[in-house]
Amino acid sequence: MAISDWPASERPREKLIEKGAPALSDAELLAIFLRTGVSGKNAVELARELLTHFGSLTKLCSTDLDAFSQLPGMGPAKFAQLQAVMEMARRALAEEIKSGDIMDSPQSVRNYLRLSLGGKPHEIFVGIFLDARHRTIATEELFRGTLTQASVYPREVVKRALFHNAAAIIFAHNHPSGVAEPSQADETLTQSLKQALALVDIRVLDHFVIGSEAVVSFAERGLI
Repeated sequence: MAISDWPASERPREKLIEKGAPALSDAELLAIFLRTGVSGKNAVELARELLTHFGSLTKLCSTDLDAFSQLPGMGPAKFAQLQAVMEMARRALAEEIKSGDIMDSPQSVRNYLRLSLGGKPHEIFVGIFLDARHRTIATEELFRGTLTQASVYPREVVKRALFHNAAAIIFAHNHPSGVAEPSQADETLTQSLKQALALVDIRVLDHFVIGSEAVVSFAERGLI
């Protein structure tokens, strides 16, 4: 059945306007983005198929053009639109966490990191450098690849922190497996970085581990 034949209260666009975006399911939100379905499927049915194929909204949004284009109705134009939406969301959240004390907007930090790192096929280690009032100075990708203590060099992290004249730093890295649970190596590395930065009077405020569906905070776990 075409969405236009549904009761108005069940149509994704009308539902969003009446109840707000949080009231919609992932499939309904994606259907609004898709606008139209394909032969034999309306936009909501197509959205559900896409989510089933990729496994989650996060994985869909982080897929590459080749994988995206393999599905009916998807191609470079839709891929470009999706990437533009994602980048606008990242930039909006980046502006939010730059506007004041980053510790006053922890959910914005989590959302920004999930959009930036969630679903990536390789591990990325990021530092958010902060001034004495916990305002963001810069966000940098520091290392890429397998995350071990040997591949993340505390000396290089200290050099970047001093370059930015940072007073504090928040670390984050993703787990391509999708599981956000910190490993023993993550904990050991965090303590090494904390000790190295303490020598130059720079505080480590938190370390976030990003999975496909969750974000774990070291500070909340009492690991900092």
